Order: sequence, then structure tokens, then C-alpha cells
Amino acid sequence: MALPVLLAHGALGPFDEIILIGVAVVFLIMMAISWMKSRSIAPDEDEDTLEPPASPTPDQPDRFRLD
Repeated sequence: MALPVLLAHGALGPFDEIILIGVAVVFLIMMAISWMKSRSIAPDEDEDTLEPPASPTPDQPDRFRLD
């Protein structure tokens, strides 16, 4: 029974399909494992947080003139 060519084509015949689908499955599994690991890691609390910029004062204009 010959497999129809759906995704890949080449000199390997139906084995191209198997290789392509196998690589895609391995990639998705690796991405899922990476995602699960990153979700279980606690965020660093010692990171410096960015403070919002101070509002402009009369001696510090909001915009500067480009000459």
C-alpha cells in the first residue's frame, strides 16, 4: 500500500512524509517541555523594575526642539 504524498516529496518516496512528520512531532514535544519548564520557574524578585518617568517640570520641557 503506497502512502499518498501530502507534505513532502523527494527521492525517499513515502519515507519523506514519515521523516517530516517525525521532525514536526519531536519539535512540538520539545517546545511543550520547554514551555512547561519555563512555567514552573519562579520569577526573579530581585530584578530592578522600571519606574515610570517623572512628569515634566517647568524647567524640564516634555519635548525638545531639534535644530
